[in-house]
Amino acid sequence: MGKLDGKVALITGGSSGIGLATARRFVADGAYVFITGRRKAELDAAAKELGANVTAVQGDVSKLADLDRLISKIKEVKDRLDIVFANAGIGEAVPFGAITEDHYQRTFDANVKGVLFTVQKALPLLRDGASVILNASIVASKGLPNVSVYSATKAALRSFARTWTADLRSRKIRVNVVSPGTIDTPGLRVLANADAEGLHDAYAGSIPLGRLGRPEEIASAVAFLASDDSSYVAGSELFVDGGLAQV
Repeated sequence: MGKLDGKVALITGGSSGIGLATARRFVADGAYVFITGRRKAELDAAAKELGANVTAVQGDVSKLADLDRLISKIKEVKDRLDIVFANAGIGEAVPFGAITEDHYQRTFDANVKGVLFTVQKALPLLRDGASVILNASIVASKGLPNVSVYSATKAALRSFARTWTADLRSRKIRVNVVSPGTIDTPGLRVLANADAEGLHDAYAGSIPLGRLGRPEEIASAVAFLASDDSSYVAGSELFVDGGLAQV
């Protein structure tokens, strides 16, 4: 039996990278998974790969109408949720001094507004004792150059995990954060304009474990936070970063 047998999960940004790796893990562990994504071709390909225990709903988490469609679909198909992994987000490197209103608005809409309303709109479907996991980043804890807006959005998610744990105390819903370090994902390759070898050359030397992380390693951490193995973990932040933000 899988650790998530009988559970119903929602993963936003589930068509690639960490989201898709987590969807694979959840399905393997016995969950039924709803995935979202903005790009239909990628989303359809992910759903085909994942197989029978998945429903894909195209949409943008920063658009409330899209979230309403998503929640309606979940209600129609399963009428409940046990797990929410609020993973969808964007990241762009813009140096301080060159930040535009459009960059600020786009990043906060996707990374903060999207997470807030994804979870809030899911609340009526969430069972008491459910697990909510927010995908943040080590940049919320480290002062890295050229990502001040992105870093601020991830710090907001850390705050959400604390305050929502207090807000949802009566329902015993656990809200936690996973904070990845440098993970070899399609998004990071685009951001860094590099392939796997280029990413390794650029980043591995600064990581105590000497390598980039894999999306599957984040998925394992999320699966832990989603399962009953973490039944006494709430309001916490789990770093999965090869030690980068720890030493």
